[in-house]
Amino acid sequence: MLRLLTALLLLAGLARPAAAQSLYMPRDIKAAFAKGTRSPDGRPGPRYWQNRARYDITMQAAPPARDIRGRETITYFNNSPDTLKQVVLRIIQNIHQPGAARDSDAAADYLTTGLQVDTFTIAGQIRPYTGKAGPATVQSIRLPQPLAPHDSVKFTVAWHFPISLESGREGMIDPTTYFLAYFYPRIAVYDDYAGWDRLPFVDSKEFYNDFNDYTLRVQVPANYIVWATGTLQNPRQVLQPAPAKRLAKSMTSDALIHVATAADLAKNSITAQQPTNTWVWTARDISDVTFGLSNHYVWDAASVIVDAKAKRRASVQAAYADSTVDFRQSVKNAQYALGWFSNPSNWPGVAYPFPKMTTFQGFADMEYPMMVNDSPQEDPKFAQFVQDHEIAHTYFPFYMGINESRYAFMDEGWATTFELLIGRSENGTAEADESYRKFRVNRWINDRSTVQDLPIITPSSELRAGYGNNAYGKPSLSYLALKDMLGDALFKKALHEFMDRWHGKHPIPWDYFNTMNSATGQDLSWFFTNWFFTNNYIDLAVGPVSGTSVTIQNIGGFAVPFDMAVEYTDGSKATLHQSPAIWQANQQQAVITVPKAVKSVKLEGGIFMDANEKDNSFGR
Repeated sequence: MLRLLTALLLLAGLARPAAAQSLYMPRDIKAAFAKGTRSPDGRPGPRYWQNRARYDITMQAAPPARDIRGRETITYFNNSPDTLKQVVLRIIQNIHQPGAARDSDAAADYLTTGLQVDTFTIAGQIRPYTGKAGPATVQSIRLPQPLAPHDSVKFTVAWHFPISLESGREGMIDPTTYFLAYFYPRIAVYDDYAGWDRLPFVDSKEFYNDFNDYTLRVQVPANYIVWATGTLQNPRQVLQPAPAKRLAKSMTSDALIHVATAADLAKNSITAQQPTNTWVWTARDISDVTFGLSNHYVWDAASVIVDAKAKRRASVQAAYADSTVDFRQSVKNAQYALGWFSNPSNWPGVAYPFPKMTTFQGFADMEYPMMVNDSPQEDPKFAQFVQDHEIAHTYFPFYMGINESRYAFMDEGWATTFELLIGRSENGTAEADESYRKFRVNRWINDRSTVQDLPIITPSSELRAGYGNNAYGKPSLSYLALKDMLGDALFKKALHEFMDRWHGKHPIPWDYFNTMNSATGQDLSWFFTNWFFTNNYIDLAVGPVSGTSVTIQNIGGFAVPFDMAVEYTDGSKATLHQSPAIWQANQQQAVITVPKAVKSVKLEGGIFMDANEKDNSFGR
C-alpha cells in the first residue's frame, strides 16, 4: 500500500525525489552549453568569449544652459567566432522622448527631444546615421564591411541632447547641479546565448553592458567641480593648490577631510580660474561611466583599507548641498560599508575591487560603477541603509557582469542580502531583520495577486507588476535559505568560487546554479527548482501532533528554514531549528521526531514571513 501511494504521489507531482530533478533550461541557453561557451560544472566553457570596447569620450556642459554636447571614439573588438554584419547601438537618453516605451507615466519635465546624432563615422568614413526612425533606445547600424572574428572597427560619434528638468536616475538636480548617466551612445552586448541584446530600455528596468576601458573628459566652466567614475588624472590642472593637496591627503587618510567647503566655494578658491576646465578620468575593465557636476556642492573625502594583506586603500568621497544633514555622514558610512564588505569575515568577504566610491546627492537611490546617486533622508539610519544597498551593487552587477535586463535577481537579490547582513552589524540583528521584513518581504507575502507568485526565473524584461518582488525579496530569501542550509563556511566557499569564476564576465543563472553544485559537492537542483522555477510562496502549518511526532505541512511550497518552539508535557521547553534540508525528500510535508511527548508547538519563521500564521501553532 505504501509503495502504491508513493507511486501515485510521484505521478501527481506531490512527492518528487530531489535526485531525479534537473533544472529547466531554455533552448538558447542549451545552445550555449552545446557550443562549449559554458560548462555544466558552472565554469566558463573552453570556448567562452566576450566582446569589449575602448571609449574616448569628451562631454561639454555649462549650466544653467541645458544643452549637453558630446563626442566619442569607440574602438570595438570582436572576440566572438562570428562575422558581424551590423552592430547595435544603445541610446538610453532616448527614454526621454515622447512616445518611448516606458513602464510608468512621464511628466512634462521628464520629456525631451532625446539624443540627436550630429556626425557618425565608421572606420574613418562619414556615414549617414541609419538608425530606426522615431524614439528608440536601441538602434541597428549596418557595417560597410563585415567585422571578422578577432578584428576591430572604430566609430566616431558627435551628439547633443537637452538635460531633463526632472531628475531620476539622471538629469537636473538644480539649475547648476547636474547628474549625467547614460549620456553616451554605446555598443550593445553581443553574447554567446542571445546574440545582440536588443531589449528596449524601459524606465523601471536596469542594464547589461560589456567590460570596457574608458577615458572621460568633462569640460565645464570655472568653479564647477566634477565627480565621476574612475581616477582623476589631472587634479593639479583643474584644482587650485590647496584643495588639490587636501584631495591627495584624503587618499591615505582615515579621517574626514573637507576638500571643498561652502566658504571655499563662495570665495571661488577650489577650481582653476580658467574660462573652462577639462576634468579627465580613466577607468579600466568596467561596465559604465557616469558623472555629476555642481558649482555649490561641498566635497568630503577620506579613504579606507579594503585589502588588509596588500594594504590597498579605496578613496571615499561625497558631493552634496551643505544644508543636507544626512550626507555629512556619507563618507563615514561608506568607509564602514567598503571595509565591512571587503573583510573576509563578512559578506561577500571580497576586497572592494575599484579605487574609489563617490556618493552624489540626487534623487535616484541608484548605483553606478564607483558612484551612488542617493536622495536625502530625514532618518540617518535609513540613509545608511539605502547607501549600503547601492554600494553592495559593486559586486553584483559591476564586479560580475550581470544581465540585469533579463535576470535582475542576480544583482538586486544579492544587494538586498548584503544590505541585511551589514545592517545586522550596524544596528543589531533584531532591528535589521525587522527592516528587512518591512521593506523586502511584507509587500510580497501579503499580496495574493497571481503575478507576485510568478517564478523568479521569469525574465525581468517580461515583468512589470511582479518585478520588484522577483528581483529583490524572493531571490534574497533564497540566498539566505541556502546559507542556512549549507552553513556559512560552505556557502561562502561556493559564493567565492562563483565570483572568482565569473568576475569580469557575463554569468547567467545556470552558471550560478551549476557552480553552487560543483563547489559544494552537492546536487542542489531540488533546491534551485523549488525556489526559482515554481510558483511557490511561504506558508507552513502545524499538522498532526502525536506523542513525540510533529508533522509540518508546507502549504506554500518554498523550502524555508524555521524554528519550532516546543513545550513538552513535563513542562520543559526547547527551540529546534530546521534547515531547508528538511524539505529535500518531500517538499509538501515533514515529520519531526522529538525526544519527549509534546504539549504545544509554535512555528517561528523570522525573516521568512508566513502568509498565514493562524495555523502555525498547536496546543496554545
